[in-house]
Amino acid sequence: MKHPYKTREGGATVTIFVPYDCKNHCPFCINKGEYADLTGFSSDNICKSIRRMDAITPNCDFVFTGGEPFADLETLQRMLDEIPTTHKVYINTTLPVSEHQSEEDILAFAERNKHKITCINVSRHMQHYVVESNDNLLARLPVPFRVNCVLYKNYPAEGLVPYLDRFHKIPGASIQFRFDYTATTPENLYEEEGDKILQDLKKIARYTGLDGCRMRCGFHFDYQGMELTYHKTLPYSTIVETDPADGVTYDILYDILIKQNGDIHSDWDGTILDVDAYEKVVYEPYDLKYLVQIA
Repeated sequence: MKHPYKTREGGATVTIFVPYDCKNHCPFCINKGEYADLTGFSSDNICKSIRRMDAITPNCDFVFTGGEPFADLETLQRMLDEIPTTHKVYINTTLPVSEHQSEEDILAFAERNKHKITCINVSRHMQHYVVESNDNLLARLPVPFRVNCVLYKNYPAEGLVPYLDRFHKIPGASIQFRFDYTATTPENLYEEEGDKILQDLKKIARYTGLDGCRMRCGFHFDYQGMELTYHKTLPYSTIVETDPADGVTYDILYDILIKQNGDIHSDWDGTILDVDAYEKVVYEPYDLKYLVQIA
């Protein structure tokens, strides 16, 4: 640790990498290589780290990602059981259905844990990288859900409206288009005129506002009554900044990662979190706020 830690009230978001792989090969997934060798992966160690983070920040958000969290419902349940209901819990998934796991298995898991799951983020892409479960499964989920779609520079713009229409008819659906974060910089994070995706979306949906912080932003739209967001985030999650009030330079943490072996990182680049130092973290008001709101 170069500097003392600071984070937002409630604590940095804790992302948990499940200790088992998925069968997909999405081109935007930077985690796939980490699952080539499962040696050392441990749900027991992950559970210990979950308990440690809960003890330090009992109101932080948890996110399960992978891999594919729903590929092993029994292990996912064990890890989820470690998280008290003081936390919001999000699960990133493709909702995989196969001969080994039915729609009813997924629905039963969601029903059993609906008091804990804040939202299921379901990957559905304009280009079909994975075998997708039936869209009707989304409408049957007993918890809130959001559809996520990564857009690259050469995405088929003519497919935007058919894609939105596909999910518009599903009750409770909202869409988040995501910019390729590996191409996001502090200079283009809030760029508007040169952002082709943003300009394409403004042609087909009603722009309603912008929220953001140092690390990420979201352009908000209404598409025929359905909530639509265009999300951009930097490829790292630590900001180094000197507080003018006390003159101290802090590592400001937005994300903490629990890796597949239970190790705890303070950024996406492999930086290890000094957990003892994080117990003394300084809190600041969350700087994510609406910057533009249009009635």
